[in-house]
Amino acid sequence: METPAGYGVVLVAGNIQEAEAIANALVEAKPTACVSLLPIYSIYTWQGELHKEQEWQLLIKTDLGQYPAMEAKIKNLHSYEVPEIIALPIVAGSQAYLQWISQQVKSKD
Repeated sequence: METPAGYGVVLVAGNIQEAEAIANALVEAKPTACVSLLPIYSIYTWQGELHKEQEWQLLIKTDLGQYPAMEAKIKNLHSYEVPEIIALPIVAGSQAYLQWISQQVKSKD
């Protein structure tokens, strides 16, 4: 197990069409290596009203050096006024998987 420097998982939620569009755009543009989509049920307050929504959670695996480019692309494609975009560091992971992320993600240059 390797202690990674700079790798992370970014969380985004949205409807299935947006989730697929965002996932495709991120993988094709290469600020991310992989996006997993999971069905979720969200309960939240927005503009003073309680909402209960079936959504899709995007689990985006990436080099966090790519976060600014990812955030800009997500905001551009997402319909929510304030979309969930949260980055969590990967504190440990298999060396082979982390190397694969590095190979898939476009360099920061």
